[in-house]
Amino acid sequence: MADNKALTPRAQDFSAWYNDLIMKAELADYSPVRGCMVIRPNGYAIWEQMQRALDDAFKATGHQNAYFPLFIPQSFLSKEAEHVEGFAPELAVVTHGGGKELEEPLVVRPTSETIIYAMFSKWIQSWRDLPVLMNQWANVVRWEMRTRLFLRTTEFLWQEGHTAHATEAEAEEETLMILGLYRRFMEEWMAMPVITGRKTDAEKFAGALRTYSCEALMQDNKALQAGTSHNLGQNFAKAFDVTYQTSEGGLAHVWNTSWGVSTRLVGGLIMTHGDDVGMVCPPRLAQWQAVIIPIWRKDEEREATFAAATAMQQELRAAGVRVTTDLRDMKPGAKYYEWEARGTPFRLELGPRDIAAGTVMLARRLGGKEAIPMAGLGARMHEEMAAMQQALLDAALARREAASLRGPKSKEEFIAFLEGNGGFVYAGWCGDPAVEAEIKEQTKATIRCLPDAEFRSAEAPTTCIWTGRPATVEALFARAY
Repeated sequence: MADNKALTPRAQDFSAWYNDLIMKAELADYSPVRGCMVIRPNGYAIWEQMQRALDDAFKATGHQNAYFPLFIPQSFLSKEAEHVEGFAPELAVVTHGGGKELEEPLVVRPTSETIIYAMFSKWIQSWRDLPVLMNQWANVVRWEMRTRLFLRTTEFLWQEGHTAHATEAEAEEETLMILGLYRRFMEEWMAMPVITGRKTDAEKFAGALRTYSCEALMQDNKALQAGTSHNLGQNFAKAFDVTYQTSEGGLAHVWNTSWGVSTRLVGGLIMTHGDDVGMVCPPRLAQWQAVIIPIWRKDEEREATFAAATAMQQELRAAGVRVTTDLRDMKPGAKYYEWEARGTPFRLELGPRDIAAGTVMLARRLGGKEAIPMAGLGARMHEEMAAMQQALLDAALARREAASLRGPKSKEEFIAFLEGNGGFVYAGWCGDPAVEAEIKEQTKATIRCLPDAEFRSAEAPTTCIWTGRPATVEALFARAY
């Protein structure tokens, strides 16, 4: 049973609200192992829905699932210098096994580029073997010092795609295709709008040629990097000697990509849609899109009400609606409270009077309650779900745009915006990494990405917001998780 304690209001303490909601909705709990979490069934069910949707999308684009070892020889990471330098502070290293010191320490998987490309070097011989399109669903360990449930934990779940191509152009096409796939999933399934674009060199993945990301804005106006797609160039191919015989008979290194999203998406879902009552889950990702609540006062009403609820459940499931029935012997109000906290999109209240009238009371998680006919209930629920899905996306998009500042007129306005309510700032940048670092140090804001064309301002900025020098690009700034 969910905790009856009221949530800390978002406006009072967003961080406390976030933690309260996770506990109240029974999404996750703290593990006895510091920095790790236990994902409870309510939270894991959401992750499963995400997995199914993404896995279908990957397979529809020709990718296949595989699995690679959790343990990676430490020497593998040192083969790509930039990569090992980027991950060194976060590594968990196994030095003993079977009661003996290992001949070579093993790194617990922080990401799998090195071991996967070591295998690619065995499997790829000819241009006929390309492209290689693989994905892995796995757990990852990164020794985080400051953790938060779903958003940043020592161990987390994710998918990581890895591909090999004959040319740079093919690798770039793959990288951008996946970026678009992630965006569609986030907007169409999570109802979470994102800005896509390229990361700066300072923010790109360690060892990548180019990194692209999906950036979402949470209700506290902080950014969340929701997914990344990397063109790795030939860095790993050269480190692990991943070569192929060309159609002309020569020898060439492959071009690699990698890309991934994680259980961080569940955190993003919470912070995008949750309210002071609890979780709000988009219908497409909800474990239960609707819950039937049988209501009776007299014992003699109970059997008939249960029978009607069972028949309704069968009808809705046959219509493709994920629905359950709450048959617990407790007051209806207590049930309403729990299901609302869990974010269930719809509640169907069914009592003797409803049965007699051929109606059922529909309660929407976003608000509103009305009696609707039982006849054609399946079709009606699909209409309601589509409307809710769109309403959540529209609301999140409106919040993002209301919390975005384009073309600040001065450095002072830029700083004041970030130190106030915050949000996304579109501003000119001179392209100097030293300036980027100074902005981060003084404002705690980072360049989230260099936005794709559709997100850029109608008039391109001409001066750098920090230095006044000529701007080379428009950058998206925000404080972030």
